[in-house]
Amino acid sequence: ERLENGRIDIVIGTHQLVNKAVKFKDLGLLIVDEEQKFGVGVKDKLKSLKENVDVLTLTATPIPRTLQFSLMAARDLSVINTAPPNRYPIESNVVRFNETLIREAISYEIQRDGQVFFIHNRIENITEVAGLIQRLVPDARVGIGHGQMEGKKLENLMKAFMGGEFDVLVSTTIIESGLDVSNANTIFINNANNFGLSDLHQMRGRVGRSNKKAFCYFITPPYEVMTADARKRIQALEQFTALGSGFNIAMKDLEIRGAGDILGGEQSGFINEIGFETYQKIMAEAIDELKNSEFKDLYEAPIEDENKAFALETQMDADIEMLFPDDYINNTSERLKLYTTLNGLSNESELDAFEKELIDRFGPIPDETKDLLLAVQVKWICNYMGMEKVVMKKGKFLGYFIANQQSDYYQSARFRKVLAFVQAHSKQCSLKEKQTRSGLRLLLVIEGVHKVNSAYKLLSNFTAS
Repeated sequence: ERLENGRIDIVIGTHQLVNKAVKFKDLGLLIVDEEQKFGVGVKDKLKSLKENVDVLTLTATPIPRTLQFSLMAARDLSVINTAPPNRYPIESNVVRFNETLIREAISYEIQRDGQVFFIHNRIENITEVAGLIQRLVPDARVGIGHGQMEGKKLENLMKAFMGGEFDVLVSTTIIESGLDVSNANTIFINNANNFGLSDLHQMRGRVGRSNKKAFCYFITPPYEVMTADARKRIQALEQFTALGSGFNIAMKDLEIRGAGDILGGEQSGFINEIGFETYQKIMAEAIDELKNSEFKDLYEAPIEDENKAFALETQMDADIEMLFPDDYINNTSERLKLYTTLNGLSNESELDAFEKELIDRFGPIPDETKDLLLAVQVKWICNYMGMEKVVMKKGKFLGYFIANQQSDYYQSARFRKVLAFVQAHSKQCSLKEKQTRSGLRLLLVIEGVHKVNSAYKLLSNFTAS
């Protein structure tokens, strides 16, 4: 009631805050801590609390889809790289289950008046593991904690451990977040291969929270019996041990698990059906469309950039032979690699370097390849002019301008420049409208284009003007 009436300024709570019964008078800022622990359903409810609310999510290891959104500029990303003062990196070791190692590591920690976490995520035999540790280190005071314990009993156990009343806490992953025991500087994670990267990084972060050197032991079976993904996770944790390495670990998690669904409930997973590059393209187009339509008010109107690409991509279709001939480059995989490289070039200097490399590796360039390199330049010019598709067939050039008639392009100086260009070259060029599947399209028509060079000579006047 006080929340609904606006008598509370700040409310801190769990998932219960997304309950429909909880109402806010004027919600302005939503802060989500440990974002990786929230499922899609809860996140959707959070978004529906109020339109246009500012949302700040905090996490040491963003889930793949969240990280991908940040990398694609769908969300702003800030990284805190500076660790608290007097902290040391945690020494991480991947080991097999070895009683001698466990005894020596626990004994060393107790000798320096420290405490130990031992993570075992199976409640049914957690008591046996605690008994094993008690047998290995008889002088150690051992406690057991897990999520099925009575709430008050578990709370008292944690308080006792934080107060130094016992040396070793054998527990499940309930200690993963929210527990700050500065005196605990050694952690064992049993069967670490069964955990996700985020979980392992969070658990490793339970130690090393003071000015003492901390140790983390990932207990795993031999590499050869682990799955490929499990091996990659463990190797990533071995590789990234520096303070503030959560972002690097999240990037590795993105690489291993994929970026998830564009829409829907999967927050990780590869877009196998359409391919990653196509997924990136679709996502970039969708974000750009939303920025310029539904959420236009949230973004300041940008100053028109002379080099802005209004058309995200320009496709080209021609009946002119443009390729790397088999007798010039006879290795199929090498040809495919060169096509990919050529497609990724973005300026004249890169194209010149590519051409020199071809001559250096394969000799003088044949006519078909010269036309291919020239076609790349034509494609760049057409993209700059605002064309999404170019067709060169039967001696005619057809350039399809942006399909979205509400696009800022048609109000831009660039389009006015196109109109002036067509008027100046009216003997060869004309603008026409054509009905297509996607609706009425504006076309640039150029007659008498039998060679790529003909199109290039004419269109290069546009960029020169």
